[in-house]
Amino acid sequence: MSPIDEDRAAWLQGPALRCETAQQSETAPRLVLLGAPGVGKGTQGDLLHERLGACHLSTGDVLRAAAAHPECELSAAMQAALGYMRRGELVPDSIVWDMVRERTQCLRCAGGFILDGFPRTLTQAQSLRNLMDAEGIALTAVVNYELPAAEIVARLGGRRTCEKCKAVYHVTERPPQVSGVCDRCSGKLFQREDDHPESIKVRLEAYSRSTAPLIDFYKRLGLLVHVSAKGSPEEIFERTVERLSAKI
Repeated sequence: MSPIDEDRAAWLQGPALRCETAQQSETAPRLVLLGAPGVGKGTQGDLLHERLGACHLSTGDVLRAAAAHPECELSAAMQAALGYMRRGELVPDSIVWDMVRERTQCLRCAGGFILDGFPRTLTQAQSLRNLMDAEGIALTAVVNYELPAAEIVARLGGRRTCEKCKAVYHVTERPPQVSGVCDRCSGKLFQREDDHPESIKVRLEAYSRSTAPLIDFYKRLGLLVHVSAKGSPEEIFERTVERLSAKI
């Protein structure tokens, strides 16, 4: 297990595990990252973790970690979530919520957290707020990364993934040294099904329908911070830190 994974052991593998002791902090940030597929939430979560020390808690990482373990080692919620994923179906709100709720200790962490991939719907956001109110903790801010749909289609449509090591490239922004071949392991690069323009548009429409009420919810609570996702990851990150400076 890598040092980063050791820091998130309880998040990735469940409440039976314990992470390294977090440094106590009265000002530990507790953030939620919102944004359509392709805006770079995962990259920004990692950069914010490096700068702020708070754990980057991605629900996608939880599901990927679960897929690598025998089902007998998984909770009922995780087994159910994997069942939906393997059938190519969306994991219901109730199952995702059960998965997050059994990791409540991660939300209590003294070092804070950066939630990525949750909440995705208004129901999930309300459930998260109720849990945090019951635990006596509060969100610091909700960062909403914004990028025009045409740019998201171009960004994801040019993405290529190595079939062996899963390294990610882009046909124009980060091309491999040899077209179609991974620099790292010489594996063949391919375009994921959900990175085809038609699939991207469907994903964006679904995101817009489910997230518009979520954005209004956090705006009413005075937590929403809008950040443009244009430019390099470093530029977006500095923009994020600047917008968060008044809240952290």
